[in-house]
Amino acid sequence: MLEIAHFINGQIVNGKSSRRQDVFNPATGNADKTVILASEDDVDSAVKAASAAWSDWSKTPALRRSRILDKFKNILWERLNHIAEVISSEHGKTLDDAIGEVTRGIEVVEFATAAPTLLKGEFSENVGSGVDSHMIRQSLGVCVGITPFNFPAMVPMWMFPVALAAGNCFVLKPSERDPSASILIAEWLKEAGLPDGVFNVVQGDKIAVDRLVAHEEVKAISFVGSTPIAKYIYTKGTAKGKRVQALGGAKNHLIIMPDADLEMAANALMGAAFGSAGERCMAVSVAVPVTEPVADALIERLKPKIEELKIGPAMDPVSEMGPLVTAQHLQKVTDYIDAGESDGAEVIVDGRNFKQDKQGYENGFFIGGTLLDNVKENMSCYREEIFGPVLSVVRKKSYQEALDLIHNHEYANGTAIFTRDGDTARNFMQDVEVGMVGVNVPIPVPMAFHSFGGWKSSIFGDHAMHGMEGIRFYTRIKTTTSRWPTGLRQNPEFKMPTLG
Repeated sequence: MLEIAHFINGQIVNGKSSRRQDVFNPATGNADKTVILASEDDVDSAVKAASAAWSDWSKTPALRRSRILDKFKNILWERLNHIAEVISSEHGKTLDDAIGEVTRGIEVVEFATAAPTLLKGEFSENVGSGVDSHMIRQSLGVCVGITPFNFPAMVPMWMFPVALAAGNCFVLKPSERDPSASILIAEWLKEAGLPDGVFNVVQGDKIAVDRLVAHEEVKAISFVGSTPIAKYIYTKGTAKGKRVQALGGAKNHLIIMPDADLEMAANALMGAAFGSAGERCMAVSVAVPVTEPVADALIERLKPKIEELKIGPAMDPVSEMGPLVTAQHLQKVTDYIDAGESDGAEVIVDGRNFKQDKQGYENGFFIGGTLLDNVKENMSCYREEIFGPVLSVVRKKSYQEALDLIHNHEYANGTAIFTRDGDTARNFMQDVEVGMVGVNVPIPVPMAFHSFGGWKSSIFGDHAMHGMEGIRFYTRIKTTTSRWPTGLRQNPEFKMPTLG
């Protein structure tokens, strides 16, 4: 059985831990690999390697750093299908979805190759008589990324390309459920010319996470995952004086106005709710049709589309939706559907009835798309993040009721509205208290040169990811005020200095 290890100081290493965990192929239900779970000593080794490499890497010209990232970007393009196949085999998402994930990650690498421009400082001449002032951006040191199972390539690439471009060294702790992509990334960065120790990978679980959060040499932590863990890491990390950006859960609403193109809205909901089996933090899990006729018409369009979803293994080109990541997660999603039905929601399409009959995949972690109607705000299937292919319909009588619904939820990651009316769209963009907004766009994930981040309980910390927010997070500013001797002697002054 293939064993997945760590990548420390430029080498694949098993480390000192004897703990192992199975890595499953979700389509078959079989454990095809194992991953080594790091000990605290293994984490310390990775941080030590990164810390030792930082002195030279931080002084490497930004142009040289960007050229290494550019080579890495080209390697990713050349081997796009290879890494996508690895992701599909461990996560379960369809191959075209995995290709899309890696492509969105590459866009952040492309952004980071602009390091010489992104890191430029500021200069002011003669802020006082013979006095100049200039500001520069400098790296922090050792930065850490703790990333989730749902995007094993893209989410790490939200973090480390910007961190490396800024002159930091990096330790990645990927999800133990689909760890192989992290090792490919590490090997390809080295192939692109990245010096040993600048990028390291430690596989692991809570032991690794806790040691990284507590380690005195770690200066900044980036995290994406559930809200309880995001809050935990933010609280523990900031208490240690570290910078933390911790992105948490979501419950993304899509409002459908009476003037919307219903066929367009229904098709958008299909991809947004059931793409990647709903295992996306930007998945739309709540449809909010405004008025009863709109709700009825939307249900009429959605029902056959969901029933006709092509569900199968990732490598089958006809598959539109793959399995869930683990048997435990399959049970969790099923429990949410059970709870919704028990609480009074109407099960229009029941994914619990799905059976995979393709030979060799009968034991995979498959579930069908589910549509729940007449969902109420007090139901757990509405309040909590299901992270599966379950779309809840919450009917509202007016735009204001729909807006209030969004505002009353604890999460504020992404949202969207479908309408033909410019006034309604503009009011929504201006008034909705959510971090990422779509107008006739169901999944408004910003491009790499903008920044990704929600509001409220969907994020902890002051900086969103990638874009200029990423540059600001991974750098600290240093301002120097200078005067050169001109032969003019000054007497001591004891008042607050003023230079104007």
